[in-house]
Order: sequence, then C-alpha cells, then structure tokens
Amino acid sequence: MAVNLFIDTNIFLAFYHFSGEDLEELKKLAVLLSKEQVRLFLPGQVADEFRRNRDVKIADALKVLRDQKLSLRFPQVCKGYPEYSSLRKLQKDYESGHAALVGKVLADATAEGLKADDIIRELFSLAQPIPPTVERIGRARLRLELGNPPGKRGSLGDAVNWESLLDAVPQGESLHFVTEDSDYASPLVKGGFKTFLLQEWEDKQQSELVLYQRLSAFFAAEYPQISLASEIEKDLLIQELGTSFNFGHTHSVVAQLREFPEFTVDQAKTILAAAINNTQVNWIATDWDVRQLLTAAIMGKEGKLDAQLLEEVLKLIGPEPEPFEDLPF
Repeated sequence: MAVNLFIDTNIFLAFYHFSGEDLEELKKLAVLLSKEQVRLFLPGQVADEFRRNRDVKIADALKVLRDQKLSLRFPQVCKGYPEYSSLRKLQKDYESGHAALVGKVLADATAEGLKADDIIRELFSLAQPIPPTVERIGRARLRLELGNPPGKRGSLGDAVNWESLLDAVPQGESLHFVTEDSDYASPLVKGGFKTFLLQEWEDKQQSELVLYQRLSAFFAAEYPQISLASEIEKDLLIQELGTSFNFGHTHSVVAQLREFPEFTVDQAKTILAAAINNTQVNWIATDWDVRQLLTAAIMGKEGKLDAQLLEEVLKLIGPEPEPFEDLPF
C-alpha cells in the first residue's frame, strides 16, 4: 500500500528561501510518486497558496542576496603590498560574480525555470488533487467561527486543508503530515499534534496521524537507508525485478537498471537472488541484456557476495559466448 503524505505550503515555499533542506528531498519524493510508493494529497488551497506566495518568497530571498555586499576597508599602510592588490581583485571578482548570480536567478525565477519550479511542477502533476468545494469551505468557516484548530483568527486556509484531508484520505489509512505551522503542533508533546486535531482524526479516520516539521524528517523515518533519489529509483527497480511477472516486464526493468553505473553489495545480492528465485528472470538469464546486468552486478564484488548464490548465478548464465565472426566466402 502506498504511503499517504500531505505537505503544507510552507514546506514547498522553503525551497525558494533560506532553508536547511536540499532539493534532493523533492527529487526523492518525485521518484516515489512516479513509482506509486507514495500518494501525495494536494488540496487546492495548498496549490493556490503556493502560487500566490512563490514570487514574494523569491523576492525576499533575492533582497537578502543583493544586500550581501563584500565591503572591505584597508588603511593606507596596506597599499603597496601584493596582498592588497590580490584582495582588491578578489573583491571585484566577487562583486561581478554576485551581480551575475542575482541576474540569472531573477531571470530564471521570472520564467519559472528554477530547479525547484521543475520539481514542484512534477510533484503537483503526480499528486492527488482535492478541490475546495463549497461544503468543505463551509465546514472550515464554521470551524473558524467556533475557534477550533487549525488556523489563526481571520485565516481560513489551514481549516480548508484540514477539512479536505478528512474527506479525501481513505478511512483506516494513516497520514504523514509535513508542516512548519505551529497551529497543528501540540504545546505539550514535542513532535505531536494538538490533542483536539489528533482525536478528531482518530475518531473519524480510525488511523494514525504522524507529524513532521521537515520533509527530510519524513524520509529519515520512512526511508532511512536511502540518501539520493537515484538510489530510491534503483532500489524500487530491483524490487520490481524480483516480482517481474513476464519476460517483457523483465526486459523493461533490466533496460532501466542498466542505465545505472554501479550497484551496492546489497543491491547486487538482491539482483542475483531475483535471477535464481524468479522464473521470469531465471528462464531468460542468458539473454544478452539480462546477462549483462547480472555480470555488472557481480563485477568487483565477487569476494563480498554469498559464495553459493554467486556460484548458482555463474552456473546459470554460463561462460560469455564467443563473439560472432562472419564466415569467409
């Protein structure tokens, strides 16, 4: 079953400002969404808030960047030293590079061509949208008037998101909730939801609700062994190889795996195990593409692989066939 995930607007916008988070976190999520390992719920309110605030967030970040001047002052006694000339040149190089960087970022931001733009567009296209219906907005407004969380007085957005998630997430399925907004967080339990929200969720959804303040914290909890998006994609493809259901599917997965330059020892073991245990790999192990993948998985790791497994695979694929030579006529 796919992992259910909600990401608040402030998390997406953080990738346009000063944040400890890396774009690699978004790339990992894009891979998991494309492989249907994660299901991202995207209320229309979040999409609208993101579009409303993206430019403001970038403008603020650019203002801080522009203000970062390298101001150097030297007393008269420094002049005449070679170090003084070197530092003055470095200062001019910094000013030139700084101006160029600001200009390029501004141009890409205006054209919505930042790396964050590309990845977030992909995430939004892969997400499960939740439109802000009249009924959901009505319940959110009532929640606000009663003083029930989440949200601040006069702000309806958080309440609309909450009502949207209560409607859209299937009953009995847990939700991983990523936000920096303190309106959701418990003042008593660090890392926990407000009791009101938690009880409401459990009563209606009969499932677990897990809170994270960073997307990286979600990955650390759910996918601790994976640090790069390419590793997630590789591991998922290797799992797919082990469960391949026909020869065509096997060849398709093998073609994708052969794009990767190397495999870890654990990944190699799983690939070799698939060749032994899955008949849809085993029966075509001598096909050139499957053979090449198995050979690449083994190469350089012979001493680190299980001896019996290695022996079985080598026996399965046999010796490398002799190159074909044209017959002389």
